[in-house]
Amino acid sequence: MSDSDSPSYPKLPRNTVQRYGKPRGKYDYQTIHDIVNTTQVLHVSFPTPDLSDPFPAMLPMLGFMASFTSPDTPTSSPLDLYLHGYISSRLMRLGKTSLSSPSNEGEEEGGLPLTIAATHLDGLVLALTPNHHSYNYRSAILHGYATPVEDADEKLWAMEKITNGVVDERWENSRVPPTKTEMVSTQILRVRVVDASAKIRNGGPSDDRADMKNDELRAKTWIGVVPTWTAYGTPIESPENRVKKVPEHIAKFIKRENEVGEKNAVVAVKGE
Repeated sequence: MSDSDSPSYPKLPRNTVQRYGKPRGKYDYQTIHDIVNTTQVLHVSFPTPDLSDPFPAMLPMLGFMASFTSPDTPTSSPLDLYLHGYISSRLMRLGKTSLSSPSNEGEEEGGLPLTIAATHLDGLVLALTPNHHSYNYRSAILHGYATPVEDADEKLWAMEKITNGVVDERWENSRVPPTKTEMVSTQILRVRVVDASAKIRNGGPSDDRADMKNDELRAKTWIGVVPTWTAYGTPIESPENRVKKVPEHIAKFIKRENEVGEKNAVVAVKGE
């Protein structure tokens, strides 16, 4: 199935990839959702009600894409984004009180408008000239409307999804369910994503023909890619820890993530 045949987000002026859009831009659900669900930190930007401050606010947050009404829905289908935060934080308060009007035809649902960014760095691309240095990367930008999750079952479900998005099986290997105080102090926002796009760069450096013909330059300048990925180290126990051996779910997570991260970085160099 080609990218154009895959279930995708609508291609609108605000989410269309401009530079290198044809070779690098992706709009299909699976590519975008997989990037988000494997990114440890999401950056969320939102408008503030202070008219004297022209700058949008931005926060690093934990989040996960899934469907509460249909939990087995794959990442190749439409999903909501769930964000975790403290009940009294500015974003959560704005999400609770926002009565934003739809900005485009067809966006009838209210909520706080958000822009969410997720990025994986796969390599440092080193070229003959600084102008052609680059990164291999996988990035996604999502636009959507956030509303607070009020249903207790959905809130608990979202908390489990987000926790297991940090480390596999962590929810069931910790003290659950949360206490009443923890549930009250935690706010979950559900983001209805209205459009999104991904941009992926892979391969090696792309140098000018003139530089490639410069034997003196090529003889003294190393070019290539430094594969890059997040490496998870050996767990260091807390002074209060009473479990002698690192649990299997943590050890398996570290091993898998390190292997997958390295593989993705190396594959990106090959342009696959």
